[in-house]
Amino acid sequence: MRASRLVSLLLLLQTRGRMTAQELADALEVSVRTVYRDVESLGAAGVPVYADRGPAGGYRLLEGYRTRLTGMTAPEAEALFLAGMPGPAADLGLGPVLAAAELKLLAALPEELADRGGRMRQRFHLDAPGWFRNPEPTPHLSALARAVWEDRLVEVRYRRWKAPREVTRVLAPLGVVLKAGRWYLVAGSGEQVRTYRVGAVLDVVVRDERCERPEGFDLAAYWRDWTQRYERDVYRDEARVRMTVAALEFMPYVFPPAMSRAARAAAGEPDEDGWVYTTVPIESVKHGHVELLKLGAEVEVLAPAELRDRFTATAHALAGLYPATGETTAGASEPDAPG
Repeated sequence: MRASRLVSLLLLLQTRGRMTAQELADALEVSVRTVYRDVESLGAAGVPVYADRGPAGGYRLLEGYRTRLTGMTAPEAEALFLAGMPGPAADLGLGPVLAAAELKLLAALPEELADRGGRMRQRFHLDAPGWFRNPEPTPHLSALARAVWEDRLVEVRYRRWKAPREVTRVLAPLGVVLKAGRWYLVAGSGEQVRTYRVGAVLDVVVRDERCERPEGFDLAAYWRDWTQRYERDVYRDEARVRMTVAALEFMPYVFPPAMSRAARAAAGEPDEDGWVYTTVPIESVKHGHVELLKLGAEVEVLAPAELRDRFTATAHALAGLYPATGETTAGASEPDAPG
């Protein structure tokens, strides 16, 4: 651990130039006293580290000195695939590893390329979660990721949507996927490969037994096929509707992509009143009711009858709460404040 820290300290001075003891301590997440001891150790090992006194002082390397201690470890090389993704890297427990890998990379690059790397970071940033969605807690993600890296079996206690709600499974982890701010585990279960939401994992035990990856398994290809099947299978019903052109154009902003794409593809030409007839895929009557209400009076449900009845009941209930202008309803005014 200390040897790794000494290398990091040396590379910090090489890539950033003069740094104060406090700046080094902050970067390495150690105390200033530890920085003093580490600098003395580097000097004793023959590294030309100099201390400049005064308000603008700090530690620096002798002009022109460059270390060749830039060999990357295997975990650091893996972490580079997450470069530009500090949030997901931290979720996986690779935050410090990624920082060390980037530091070594900068130290190994010519100055011009290192500067370009810094410019890239200041100009491009990835924010994976969708709008208005809090990150899902994933306390067991790091353990699952470790099992993936090491090809080890895991015993998982998992909460699912159908009964029995909690189940325990022994899985062979094959990969983790970040989709729209949520983490998923792809794992072998018996003879099948399945997908599990990491946020629904209640407990994990990483076993000593190793697991074999299926020959030729391609995580990206599996995920592409699985998401297509999921989107296709989850919408088991459909609603026949008519809506305004404005509502059809508004759908991509408030509907899941699969719903809006299908509705737009099935839409005919507007009639003389400006209404468009189309078919919208829905998961269920309840789901269709919730989703189509987003369009308000810009959409009319024609079928199925159960869904239309739900809208009729909702419309009457709203009319009771919001009568025509000039009319009043009992209980519509706020109660008097207590005296």
